[in-house]
Amino acid sequence: MASMTKYARSPRPQGSGFELASWFYMRVSGAILSLMIVFHLMWMHYVIGLNNITFDVIAGRWTDPNVGTLWRTFDLVLLILALVHGINGTRFALEDYIHNRGWRVFAKTLLFVVFFFVIIAGAYVIFTFNG
Repeated sequence: MASMTKYARSPRPQGSGFELASWFYMRVSGAILSLMIVFHLMWMHYVIGLNNITFDVIAGRWTDPNVGTLWRTFDLVLLILALVHGINGTRFALEDYIHNRGWRVFAKTLLFVVFFFVIIAGAYVIFTFNG
């Protein structure tokens, strides 16, 4: 049984393997995502301004020869980290709430199909966008 401290937090999985890596990923990606999202919100809300955000602003950001690759990379990393973090959390919820093994396998399969579709579609848009 995993030990708990006096503070409420999820216990670290014992052993090694996929579940341990998944548990660790959730903590690391959550911290990185928090920083990236704060930066993204500050940039979009205060530097650019909400009233100024248009298709042309985003297109210009991605097609700028000086920093376009940096913005595309930032957006792709944000997409991947957020999507994997969310899918992993959903996988945890499926484990908790779907007790029938067949339905759980079906739900996880559907979840991962959607995951791969969104990752491929997002990466395609980010890298093939011409403005």
